[in-house]
Amino acid sequence: MADDLKTAGAWAKELGAPLKKFKEAIKAAGIEPDRKKGACAYYSKESALKIQKSIE
Repeated sequence: MADDLKTAGAWAKELGAPLKKFKEAIKAAGIEPDRKKGACAYYSKESALKIQKSIE
């Protein structure tokens, strides 16, 4: 996909974060996906790094 968009699971794996905590951080911070395609939500690297910071 363009702009390096990935799912929450793919970003969690790449950043070495537990998927459950990553998804909880998305919900707690109210971060919206950068793009949706059907039921899938895609996040940019910038969004993924914000999510990772909220986990720490």
